[in-house]
Amino acid sequence: MTTEQRRSLQAFQDYIRKTLDPTYILSYMAPWFREEEVQYIQAEKNNKGPMEAATLFLKFLLELQEEGWFRGFLDALDHAGYSGLYEAIESWDFKKIEKLEEYRLLLKRLQPEFKTRIIPTDIISDLSECLINQECEEILQGMMAGAEKLVECLLRSDKENWPKTLKLALEKERNKFSELWIVEKGIKDVETEDLEDKMETSDIQIFYQEDPECQNLSENSCPPSEVSDTNLYSPFKPRNYQLELALPAMKGKNTIICAPTGCGKTFVSLLICEHHLKKFPQGQKGKVVFFANQIPVYEQQKSVFSKYFERHGYRVTGISGATAENVPVEQIVENNDIIILTPQILVNNLKKGTIPSLSIFTLMIFDECHNTSKQHPYNMIMFNYLDQKLGGSSGPLPQVIGLTASVGVGDAKNTDEALDYICKLCASLDASVIATVKHNLEELEQVVYKPQKFFRKVESRISDKFKYIIAQLMRDTESLAKRICKDLENLSQIQNREFGTQKYEQWIVTVQKACMVFQMPDKDEESRICKALFLYTSHLRKYNDALIISEHARMKDALDYLKDFFSNVRAAGFDEIEQDLTQRFEEKLQELESVSRDPSNENPKLEDLCFILQEEYHLNPETITILFVKTRALVDALKNWIEGNPKLSFLKPGILTGRGKTNQNTGMTLPAQKCILDAFKASGDHNILIATSVADEGIDIAQCNLVILYEYVGNVIKMIQTRGRGRARGSKCFLLTSNAGVIEKEQINMYKEKMMNDSILRLQTWDEAVFREKILHIQTHEKFIRDSQEKPKPVPDKENKKLLCRKCKALACYTADVRVIEECHYTVLGDAFKECFVSRPHPKPKQFSSFEKRAKIFCARQNCSHDWGIHVKYKTFEIPVIKIESFVVEDIATGVQTLYSKWKDFHFEKIPFDPAEMSK
Repeated sequence: MTTEQRRSLQAFQDYIRKTLDPTYILSYMAPWFREEEVQYIQAEKNNKGPMEAATLFLKFLLELQEEGWFRGFLDALDHAGYSGLYEAIESWDFKKIEKLEEYRLLLKRLQPEFKTRIIPTDIISDLSECLINQECEEILQGMMAGAEKLVECLLRSDKENWPKTLKLALEKERNKFSELWIVEKGIKDVETEDLEDKMETSDIQIFYQEDPECQNLSENSCPPSEVSDTNLYSPFKPRNYQLELALPAMKGKNTIICAPTGCGKTFVSLLICEHHLKKFPQGQKGKVVFFANQIPVYEQQKSVFSKYFERHGYRVTGISGATAENVPVEQIVENNDIIILTPQILVNNLKKGTIPSLSIFTLMIFDECHNTSKQHPYNMIMFNYLDQKLGGSSGPLPQVIGLTASVGVGDAKNTDEALDYICKLCASLDASVIATVKHNLEELEQVVYKPQKFFRKVESRISDKFKYIIAQLMRDTESLAKRICKDLENLSQIQNREFGTQKYEQWIVTVQKACMVFQMPDKDEESRICKALFLYTSHLRKYNDALIISEHARMKDALDYLKDFFSNVRAAGFDEIEQDLTQRFEEKLQELESVSRDPSNENPKLEDLCFILQEEYHLNPETITILFVKTRALVDALKNWIEGNPKLSFLKPGILTGRGKTNQNTGMTLPAQKCILDAFKASGDHNILIATSVADEGIDIAQCNLVILYEYVGNVIKMIQTRGRGRARGSKCFLLTSNAGVIEKEQINMYKEKMMNDSILRLQTWDEAVFREKILHIQTHEKFIRDSQEKPKPVPDKENKKLLCRKCKALACYTADVRVIEECHYTVLGDAFKECFVSRPHPKPKQFSSFEKRAKIFCARQNCSHDWGIHVKYKTFEIPVIKIESFVVEDIATGVQTLYSKWKDFHFEKIPFDPAEMSK
């Protein structure tokens, strides 16, 4: 570069600062900028905005001495789409950009009204040629409020036609804001007072619209016959690697699409879906079903598909377990073009016959399709499909698409075994193609960055006085349990069990189940012993939980967990045994408090975690982190630790856990999950998310540049998914553990990932006819096994049975008095049952379907208070609704006792609820 060119660049730098967002071209400038310079520019944009970032970028640019950097800068502008700026610098003529200034001033003046009255998704396709592709994606992704982001991008646009294009787009949508957007000469004469007058007299409806959570949404401006690799869904084009992934499916082939987390597989499915629906001739229609495993994913995809397709005139709806009871499934499927489902809904309706056949659909898309195995609902759906295929049914079968970041390899030890495993998955989904990115890898790597992986082996505490005290309390409790019942075989197997482990937890569960069906001739003695053993094992379980928390977090967190538990014990039945166990704990409480406050007992793992977080946020204050942990209790403990640690005051933690119950602890509600995810995506309310496994699969989480696996390891699929959460450039993934076996398992997963990729490449070289033959052979063999193992439908047992309280063995009711409401809720008739329970107001009363939840019901036996279910208002009736996991079922004739965790597993004669019986 000549001195004159450098001087010209300095002279015109104000135009460049107002136009250029340097973060969009940094990836193209990698040969000239050091990594720390890139980070400084990115941080400047995040902290102060694109103009300040452009100032810093120009400073670094003008300091460069290497040959070829000026040409590299121009090429970077061209690649990123800054055609106006490229042309201006190439000719050193900025007149066209200068002429845009008056329109920028007008837009700034109108900005408040623009943000209120414009729905960006209505006009973005018409404006896409005036914006950078990445800007369009960010507007649609909701990285900022859509309209605000659109204004920001237009104010920086270097395209000379953007004011006219905006005017045409507004007129096309008949948006009254077009009256204010004047592109003829004399716009400088429009005063604010005139604008306000216009706005007062115009009748404009104000809309609020959430930003779509998918990326790269586009519009198809040409009919299917005109679709090509270079002109697909223009004017807002997908990336080449996304087309590569979509192509086999768009040719009508059953396809598994295997591509990294964060590359836009949802968008690929939109491309496939739109192409599929538009290929049908006049008078025929397609029908698409998209399956999502988890409710948050279901909600997310329902929103994405609705926002994309409804504006094209397609009808989109969704049904999940939370809404299925309130809607006629058959009618909804019939009346809509695209249906988002949690898979169990379809399984249930196929069984009932309300949906007679899969032939009603023309395309099925399975999100996280690697789950299609064993008795998973995905596999149950595909069993139905394969029975139809192999049974010679005349009905047409839908096309099948699977989406995943990793097909997995199961227990494979080598590539041949891995190849067999992948073939079985293909057979399960009837897939003849595995689509991966092969020809556009370089482009993919510009979008999805594979984080650097670091293993951190940390030593555990040298001495653990807290564990010593809790272990003594556990040994005392075990002795009390053994003393009360020497006849229970499982209690004699206590020795050599290590406290504070999952193995001990499993042993407790086994003992509790044995206690619940333990029988004696003297029923009062049986009740006394079973109740006592229930209490002892419940306390042992809590102590074990506390030791696990202490091992991975602070002793203080473990102690708080126990104090909460004993506080709840006092508030419930609090019989003699509970009083004794509480007194034993309280005798040690002062010593435990002292130990937990001692700084010398700090957990070395937390010290290392603190060091990692301090280091990474020092290098990049805008770091966004996901911290994966194994349990909900650990999520709470680490959140409390971060909030109470002055060294980590720069962190704003949020938490994300599953919705189910574990050990009587209720998970996060769906609204709570959505609120946390929205706050995390906004990158303002939270800059670190502490999560259990619910965050590693499917849910759209904001781009992170730091993933920490805290004593967290799974199979190769889980490894790829958790790692995929670190999508930002320069991202890192730390595995932090005190167990060398955890690191070894992760290294095995890395080897299995390579094995998986090698196996896929081998399969892709096979002749397609040979591959289909292999798949058919597996399907035929698996169907034979399935048919030969098929169990006859269980015959309901009409004999009357007793339901006993699972804790104290008190008689609750007889099955003859149980009635089924709406196929899945169970109530008990008669006044006798009302004497067996007591009710207390429900802490979270709410209305669902035809039910109003009002109270909780508990065993009325003195000092028991075992949770039996809820009391509801159903239509006009006040009735109890019981849960089978609270009871032991006893055969009246034989005295045999059985445990059931779900009503569907208990095959007794189920009599439907009849309102007429209530009036008798």
